[in-house]
Amino acid sequence: MAIIITAMLRSSGRVTMLGLSRWADKGGSYRTIQRFFHTVLPWPILFWVFFKTRLHAPEHEYILLGDESVVTKAGKKTHGLDRFFSSIYGKPVRGLALFALALLDVEEGTATPILVEQIIKSEAEKSQAKAKPKKKKKSAKGAKKRGRPKGSKNKDKTVVEWTPELERIDKMIRQVLETVGGLIPLRYIAMDGHFGNNNAAQMVLKTGLHLISKLRFDAALYFQYDGPQKRRGANKHYGDKIDYEAIPVKYLQSSVTEKGIRTDIYQAVMLHKTFAAPLNVVIIVKTNLATHQRAHVVLFSTDLDLSAEKLIRLYRLRFQIEFNFRDAKQFWGLEDFMVVEETAVTNAIQLSLFMVSVSQHLLRTFREESPQAGVLDLKTHFRGEFYASETLKLLPQKPEPILFQRIMSHIARLGSVHNRPSRARAA
Repeated sequence: MAIIITAMLRSSGRVTMLGLSRWADKGGSYRTIQRFFHTVLPWPILFWVFFKTRLHAPEHEYILLGDESVVTKAGKKTHGLDRFFSSIYGKPVRGLALFALALLDVEEGTATPILVEQIIKSEAEKSQAKAKPKKKKKSAKGAKKRGRPKGSKNKDKTVVEWTPELERIDKMIRQVLETVGGLIPLRYIAMDGHFGNNNAAQMVLKTGLHLISKLRFDAALYFQYDGPQKRRGANKHYGDKIDYEAIPVKYLQSSVTEKGIRTDIYQAVMLHKTFAAPLNVVIIVKTNLATHQRAHVVLFSTDLDLSAEKLIRLYRLRFQIEFNFRDAKQFWGLEDFMVVEETAVTNAIQLSLFMVSVSQHLLRTFREESPQAGVLDLKTHFRGEFYASETLKLLPQKPEPILFQRIMSHIARLGSVHNRPSRARAA
């Protein structure tokens, strides 16, 4: 594995088994790398041990992030190949899908993958996706009936339908919580708007965490009723329905104007008729003072005591897991692998995201000298050292240690974006 990681750090093109064998040191033949990819490995343990020993900061606050990513694939035999909705293409595409949980360091603002699983659709999910939604029957006169059906009873909204997706995510969250134990106290999990519903909220609450997510821009929210109650009958809970164009000023938390854009932040404990409990809702409204155009975003949390500022910050940092997927695809071969068998596909997916953690650890040291350095600078450094080492081996006599180090350091910086060699050092 050390040989393969070093080869991935040096590689300049697509990350395939054949490409890794060309960049690997002695002992990293193509057959050896093939055997590695067809070996069952305990990836959850590897992710956790590496994080605990190399990246964990005990004094920092951590939360969980969860998200799905789709990788397009051609062919017909790759394990788990199916049609999945891709937000990038805006439609279902043929490929592989994976769901990842990451630990977010709130102070540093970086996410580290901690558990990754490939999504394999069950036959029930496939048939459900193909089924067409039933059309609602109209009355004899063609008018829609109002009110509740006769004889209907109140439903317990805490009892939700457990879809295969929720069962998979629930299992993953509980596995992470059991793994981290008391070392990292986790309280929140942030996920995108796909999970802004009661089913996902109840699933998360049952794990002991609070959900931070986003609602639709036109979500039908209601203020809590605080007026007089009737002497008889059930108490009234729902107050006025929110009008996003005229939110009461008493809920305004802050207002900032910058570059002609006014940002108003509102916060209130509100009700939604599909949710089992009140929600901590934060509405961010942006207004262009020149054109008077408005746009808003509706965030929420199941933790009613969470401040608006922190809720916004935690949801904003949720995007760090997207950067994990981007790096895995762009630099570490998540879209390059050409294996088809289950074990090999699993190892290719897990290794690409494991390299995200490895690169984060290496960049911590690398940025002490070059604060703006990124993954490209890191790969350029390792590739340059490899070129310099192979070139110096051809010399009849090995240079003095000081000169050897200067040569290695200079060549390792060639082609770097933020870590370029100085002319004085070259002379």
